[in-house]
Amino acid sequence: MAPLVSTIEIARPPAEVFAYVTDPSRFTEWQGDVVRVQEQAPGRFTTTRRIGPRERTFTQEVTESRPPARWSVRGLDGPLRPSMTITVEPVADGTASRVTFALDFEPHGIGVPLLPLVRRQAAKGTPISYRNLKRRLESGVSK
Repeated sequence: MAPLVSTIEIARPPAEVFAYVTDPSRFTEWQGDVVRVQEQAPGRFTTTRRIGPRERTFTQEVTESRPPARWSVRGLDGPLRPSMTITVEPVADGTASRVTFALDFEPHGIGVPLLPLVRRQAAKGTPISYRNLKRRLESGVSK
C-alpha cells in the first residue's frame, strides 16, 4: 500500500519547523495519542501511544536526518512498525514552510489483519496532529 501522505503549510522558517517537528521530546505537545517518549540512545527512542483504551510502546530509530529538509524514522518492533518521512520545504522566500508527512506501516504477524483498521485510524487522527503542530508553531509555543 502507498503511504498516507499529508501536506501542511506553516508560517515559520524551515529550520524552526524542522527542529520542532523532529524532536521526539516534543511529540506529546502536538500528537494527541502520544503519552510519552524516552530516548534510548542517540537516534533511537521509544514512543508510547494510546491506541483505543490501551497504551502501546514502540521503539523507533532515525534512519535519515538532513536538517532542515528531511527526517525519517522506522519502527523496530511490534506487529505494526510505523515509518515516517518528514520533508520541510521553504515557501514565501523562506519565511514559511511546506511540511509533507509520509506515514506507512510494516505489518508482522497479527499486524497483517490489523493493518486496514490502523491505517483508517491514522488517516483520521494524523490531520488533527498536523493542525496542532501548525497552531503551536505559528503561535510561538515552540520556543
